[in-house]
Amino acid sequence: MSIYVHLALAEPDIAALHAATPGEQVHIAHPGSLTVHDRDAFAAAEIALGNCPPDWIDASTTLRWLQLASTGLDGYGHLARRPEVRCTNLPGTFANPVAQTCLAGILAHYRGLDRLAAWQRSALWNRDALRPQLRTLTGQRALILGTGSIGRRLAELLTPFGCEVMTVGRHSGDITINDLDRVLPDADIVCAVLPGTDQTRHLLDRRRLSLMKTGALLLNAGRGSLIDEDALIDALRAGRLGGAVLDVTAQEPLPPDNPLWKCPNLLLTQHTAGGSADENRTTITVFADNLRRYRTGTPLRGLVDWQRGY
Repeated sequence: MSIYVHLALAEPDIAALHAATPGEQVHIAHPGSLTVHDRDAFAAAEIALGNCPPDWIDASTTLRWLQLASTGLDGYGHLARRPEVRCTNLPGTFANPVAQTCLAGILAHYRGLDRLAAWQRSALWNRDALRPQLRTLTGQRALILGTGSIGRRLAELLTPFGCEVMTVGRHSGDITINDLDRVLPDADIVCAVLPGTDQTRHLLDRRRLSLMKTGALLLNAGRGSLIDEDALIDALRAGRLGGAVLDVTAQEPLPPDNPLWKCPNLLLTQHTAGGSADENRTTITVFADNLRRYRTGTPLRGLVDWQRGY
């Protein structure tokens, strides 16, 4: 079999990949410096690992399985019309790093770390103004939109801090999406970790953002399509929300002239929440297991259900 790999791999990762693919023809491309040779290798591949250029997939007649190196499916929805190409993603793989980034963002706002970091760069001692504004998580009501692995892990992390945690899901959780309007006004923290689908697009629109408690903190580590960003900017500028943490945005990379860069009380973590030092090794481990399954005709793990959108 011919395997095309679209990952920026260090030497130890390359060794692990070759160990997982003995006897196979493997072509490794660097996503940041693609060549015509890389495109030709992809065109001949039966299997691809990594988030390959979507237009390359359109032109391929040989591809039969794409193992994405992400949970999200942005840019690959057209594969729903290619039933001969199986697509798998990495559900559950990023639960710990994403949940920990969400926790870090919450604590940064509650303990004033974002402001302290800015004052440090300016050599500004302003502790007396900050101390009365600092908050703790004890007794705070956290509303987590999403009951997948990330949402569950974040709930586990917040509970020992004394937070009252409630989860919201489409079909499971403490409550369902149908009850969202009722619970939003009582939440001190709202964290969205839902997938991007037609049903979740602008779930937090201008009307729902207006329902949130004054001074509440909003986080989005799901997909940029979940939030009406114009409405969020207005809410932050008006001081109605206490702050926001966005790991994902509607447009990525975020253009330099986008107003989110200069929006008050906003932390942008630039879609790094799923990152970790062993990210590639974990991806290769999942791929190796699925490759064994592919060879033997066993059902693949993480097979995307295009009707559900994840």
